Amino acid sequence: MISVLEVIKRTADFFAARGIESPRLNAELLVGHSLGLKRMQLYLQFERLLTEPELESIRPLVRRRGAREPVQYILGETEFGGLKLKVDRRALIPRPETERLVELLVQRCLPPPVTVLDLGTGSGAIALALAAAWPSCSATGVDRSPDALALAGENAAATGLKERTSWLQSDWFAAVPSGARFELIVSNPPYLTARETAGAMAEVKDFEPIAALMAAENGLADLRQIIGAARQFVLPGGRLALETGPEQHAALKAMSEAAGWTSFESLPDLAGRDRFVFLGVERVVSHAL
Repeated sequence: MISVLEVIKRTADFFAARGIESPRLNAELLVGHSLGLKRMQLYLQFERLLTEPELESIRPLVRRRGAREPVQYILGETEFGGLKLKVDRRALIPRPETERLVELLVQRCLPPPVTVLDLGTGSGAIALALAAAWPSCSATGVDRSPDALALAGENAAATGLKERTSWLQSDWFAAVPSGARFELIVSNPPYLTARETAGAMAEVKDFEPIAALMAAENGLADLRQIIGAARQFVLPGGRLALETGPEQHAALKAMSEAAGWTSFESLPDLAGRDRFVFLGVERVVSHAL
């Protein structure tokens, strides 16, 4: 029999030998998850000896992480925008960069929009986080994958946001009703190049859906399609907000001007890299004589 602390140490060493980032944190998360303990509870039980059945429940989780499966998929959940979301291989794991996009929108969209369209919603993270932040908001999440939309629906039910969110299977705007208009359209579309995808960590390229990561035309194909089509679906005074690659903003600015957007703003992520683009449409004000 060995203690909780010894299992954590051995697991962390095993992960470190396989090049896994933050091996001790990963070990604590998986051991705690297997034992049904939060990390603080785990610390208080470091000296407790584990039974063989408890060790047997830990081993398969450690093997999965050792094979580079993302820890979020193993745990089955992640935190995003103050919400606990279910995550699995049906959709991308929500990233801190995308959480920053939500934070920027909440800070800048005053008053909050009432109608929001989230393109490529995946797990529903953006739509749900905005609906949670803005009680008057009704958010529609669009995705081409029925599996991803099923996951988003499960998250809507689990977070109590089912009544203010809806889900639509569509290849970008293809199935969005032609007369629909939104105050805010937001998207974290595929924007990685083939080279960037090939160089990504095993956790990303071997487990997450590649179609949600990589785009043609050097990562610009889906961004080009969204920027070109979104103009007709946004209300006057509305906004299109995108997560993008850091090297793409000059090309995106040219695309936005060609598509008739009247404002373009480039915003950095927490590392200072150009990550987000906000496009706007001016509200036309008539002056009666």
